[in-house]
Amino acid sequence: MSTASTRKMSLFDYVNYTLVFGFSLLCLLPFVYVVSVSLTDPAVYKPFSFYLIPEKVSFDGYKFILSSINFKNALYSTVYITIIGTILNLLFTFTMAYGLTKKELPHRSLMMGVVVLTLVFNAGIVPHFLLIKNLGLLNSYWALIWSAMISAFNLIVVKSFLESLPSELEDSAKIDGCNDLGVFFRIVLPLSLPAVAAFTLFFAVAHWNTYFNALIYLSDAKKWTLQLLVKTLIVDASSTSIEGTRTENEQILPLETIRLSAVVVAMIPILVIYPFLQKYFAKGVLLGSVKG
Repeated sequence: MSTASTRKMSLFDYVNYTLVFGFSLLCLLPFVYVVSVSLTDPAVYKPFSFYLIPEKVSFDGYKFILSSINFKNALYSTVYITIIGTILNLLFTFTMAYGLTKKELPHRSLMMGVVVLTLVFNAGIVPHFLLIKNLGLLNSYWALIWSAMISAFNLIVVKSFLESLPSELEDSAKIDGCNDLGVFFRIVLPLSLPAVAAFTLFFAVAHWNTYFNALIYLSDAKKWTLQLLVKTLIVDASSTSIEGTRTENEQILPLETIRLSAVVVAMIPILVIYPFLQKYFAKGVLLGSVKG
């Protein structure tokens, strides 16, 4: 490679890295602003001002949010839906995907056709609502869990991943006397840990960020999810979901501080969990999407 080519490549890299760094800053600034305002002391807070570093740090907004009964109810609802929903998502998705990998399964092609059909055609909001209503699930957590039980796209990706596993291991296990359930839980799942970790993150994030289904199916404010509560705080003109706006020292908390404190608290769990699953996340998505 000539010196001229080397200089051109280096210049390109320099410009490229500069653009990526600048774009990253643009994405990071709103998050820094949200954290900064949520930590700004009410005594020095100025409305409609841009903060990158709090002039005076205060945790009154977080204390107020975490002591609110409405926030506690929303946190409980979201944690419950996330844990139960993620476990059931993994169980149903992996068991159905494993069954569809078996060529001897009766009507296997028809089942796969139905799964693929749901990727192209969607019944719409009204039929979904009527189905949940007729099942008697309105205003219950199960309306949010069952309505998002299996994603056709995730099912196809998991099926592709399971098909990439060596079939000889299953044959050996069956020769040793293991039945189909034993093969699935003792052989297939342990080999699928990267995919399980990746889809655990997918499902958990989806349930944690549940908003639209909660808006449709939940009418009781005590069962609202975190995202629905945060929307009420941010979008609605009056903070009907928070009682009072005073600290223990009788300081009046700005509504903006309460809003952004709720946003930060709602984001923290996912930000904490993601680094621990990152290595499995990348590996699982790659293995589940390159089946030839």
